[in-house]
Amino acid sequence: MVAKKALITGITGQDGAYLSRLLIDKGYEVHGIVRRSSDHNTARVDQLRTDSNQQAARLNLHFGDLTDSAGIMSIVESVQPDEIYNLGAQSQVDISFSTPLYTADVDGLGTLRLLEAVRVLGLANTTRIYQASTSDLYGKGSASPKCEQTPFEPNSPYGIAKLYSYWTCVNYREAYDMYVCNGILFNHESPLRGENFVTRKISSAVARIKLGKQDVLQLGNLDATRDFGFAGDYVELMWLMLQQDAADDYVMATGKLSSVREFARAAFAHVGIELRFEGSGLDERGIDAASGKTLLTVSKEFFRPTDVDLLVGDASKARQQLGWTPSTTLQELTAMMVDFDLQREQNL
Repeated sequence: MVAKKALITGITGQDGAYLSRLLIDKGYEVHGIVRRSSDHNTARVDQLRTDSNQQAARLNLHFGDLTDSAGIMSIVESVQPDEIYNLGAQSQVDISFSTPLYTADVDGLGTLRLLEAVRVLGLANTTRIYQASTSDLYGKGSASPKCEQTPFEPNSPYGIAKLYSYWTCVNYREAYDMYVCNGILFNHESPLRGENFVTRKISSAVARIKLGKQDVLQLGNLDATRDFGFAGDYVELMWLMLQQDAADDYVMATGKLSSVREFARAAFAHVGIELRFEGSGLDERGIDAASGKTLLTVSKEFFRPTDVDLLVGDASKARQQLGWTPSTTLQELTAMMVDFDLQREQNL
C-alpha cells in the first residue's frame, strides 16, 4: 500500500512537530517546508529524523518560504501531496503591530500562494488542505463562547491577515470545489511552545525561580482570559478534518476559560509555591504565601496596543460531527510544561 504524502508548512514550530509525529505514526510520508536561516531551526523535529531509519525515511525537509510563489509552486509540484497542512505564519500578535506588512505577506498572501499552487498544478481534485486559522479572528466581538457562526471582528494586524486567509480558503472551496478546511484554533500550548509566548514564558520562569536561577517573573495583562488547550490534542483534530467526505470549518477549543493570572498560579503551584496576588493594575504583585517574597510583577512593557480581554471557544461542532474532545486539563498542561523546563534547566 502506497503511503499518503503530507506537506506541512511551519513544520519546525510547535504544531508542526506534534503533527509530524502523529502523521508518521499513521504511516504517512511527511514533507516539511523550512525557511532557510543562518541558525539551525529544526530542533523540534530533529528527533523524528534520528529515532529510527524508518521514520527518517518518512520525514523530508525542503527549503522554502511562504513569501516565494515560485518556490512554493516548485515544492508542491515535486511532492504531489495528498494533504497540505498550512501551519506557517508570523504567529505573534504583539509582533504583528511592529511588522504589519510582513505579517500580511506571510499570513495572508502566503495562504493564497499555496492555494494557487495547488490550483495551477491541477491538484485541486486530489490534494486536501488544512488552514491554521485563529481565534484572533473574533477580536473584541461580545458574543461568547465563539462558534463557527460568531461574527469576526479582528483588532490586530495578525488577526486581519488571518481573516484574509480564512475567506480566501472559503472562496477557493466554493469557486474551485477544492477540499479546503479552516481550523479556528484557540490558544494551544505545550512544552514545545516558544518562550516568546506568555505560557512558555511563565513555565520557564517558574522553573528558573524554583531552581534559584531567576528572582521575578514580569508579565503584562494578567486579566487577559483565554481558552488554553494542549497542542497535542489539537493536531489530531487537524488530521480528522481532512478525513471527512466534505470540507468544512471547525472551532478548536476546550470551552474553558482561564486568565493569565490563573495560568501563572497553576504553574507555581506545581512546584509547591502558593502564589497570593495583591494590588491591582500595574501595581499588582504575585507573592509567595510562605516566604512573603514577590515572585511576579506587572510591567507596562508587555501590554499590547490593543488586546482582547476574553476568548473562549465552543467546539460542539467538532465534538458532534468528528467525535473530537480535548483531553488535557489546565493543571495537566501547566505541569507538563513546568516539568519540561525544570529538566531543561537542570541539564544546562
